[in-house]
Amino acid sequence: MRNQYVIAAALLAGTPAEMLASETAGAGGGGLMSPNGGLMIWTFLIFIALFLILRRYAFGPITAAVEKRERALEEAIEGAKRDREEASRMLAEQRQGIEAARTEAQRFIAEGRAAGEKMRVDMIAQTGVQQQEMLERARREIASERDRAIQALRHEAVDLAIAAASKVVEKNLDADANRRLVESFLASLDSAKAAR
Repeated sequence: MRNQYVIAAALLAGTPAEMLASETAGAGGGGLMSPNGGLMIWTFLIFIALFLILRRYAFGPITAAVEKRERALEEAIEGAKRDREEASRMLAEQRQGIEAARTEAQRFIAEGRAAGEKMRVDMIAQTGVQQQEMLERARREIASERDRAIQALRHEAVDLAIAAASKVVEKNLDADANRRLVESFLASLDSAKAAR
């Protein structure tokens, strides 16, 4: 029985294993590795006592800390999943926004091209109308100038005819009457040409 107390005291005091082996060998116990019932009971009792102390004061806080850490990790994982889903959703929204902007830009470009083409067609049409108006105005002016030139030539022809007739007749009649006479003669010539 004394050997058992020595071994338990040595275990509690932290005696090195060689000293313990020599003490038990000297007492006739047979060494540390030989089965000893008393040593096994004391080891078991110390283990139970240590287990109860650890359970009372260490396992609860350690288990709570581990559970708290586990919950924190699970929350972090869930938060990362939520952040990832949010980032994916925002990325999809950004892609949709970019696509919508690209579509709108294409629409603006198409509208700009259509407006430019319409403006070009309108300008060509307006230029054509202006050219037509200028040609018509030029034709009217040419016709007006031609008519004035014809009038001037007629007036000159009447004056020359009167002068020639007065020289032939040597008698000057009334100038207005002479003019009416020559103009009626010329008008009859015009109507004769038109009848042909």
